[in-house]
Amino acid sequence: MSEDDAFQIELLRHGDTGERSYRGQLDDALSELGWSQLRAAVQGQAWDCIVSSTLQRCAAFAQELAEQRHLPLRLDARLAEYHFGDWQGMPIEQIAQEQGDALARFWADPVAYPPPGAETFQAFGDRLSAALDEVAAQAAGRRVLVVTHGGAIRLLRCRVERRSYGDMAGIEVPHASLHRLPWHRAVAA
Repeated sequence: MSEDDAFQIELLRHGDTGERSYRGQLDDALSELGWSQLRAAVQGQAWDCIVSSTLQRCAAFAQELAEQRHLPLRLDARLAEYHFGDWQGMPIEQIAQEQGDALARFWADPVAYPPPGAETFQAFGDRLSAALDEVAAQAAGRRVLVVTHGGAIRLLRCRVERRSYGDMAGIEVPHASLHRLPWHRAVAA
């Protein structure tokens, strides 16, 4: 399948939560800034359906948007953020101070050096790929918005672009940013 034949999915990162650490699968709410970022990001955009992470920083906005635009919405727990293990919820500055070498190794090669107790990148990638495979199979030509997380978008972009996961830290994914992603099952292989 060529890139032109791939199904196009639009990914939207959640807005700001006011938290400044690896939040991972902690269920943070959006801040007022986060709500306004997301509302601004979708102005003038059109989709036929929405699929969202079940974490409230994604799901709450996806529910609001689906209701306002009378669009079908499906929540999918497989679209949740990476689980950072022992680092989840710790300020990055604290990790840098207490475990600086481990943090540097993680940023350079997250597959070989995950945080202690963290989800493996293989498991993270497999669950995200399975979720997008299902989105593509059910979409039948519809324009789909997937509301998810920064780490998820970075990993998916690495897979599609055939980049090393070590490149993830250098991929810009600001809050409430949209990312068009060509997707087909061959990407997950």
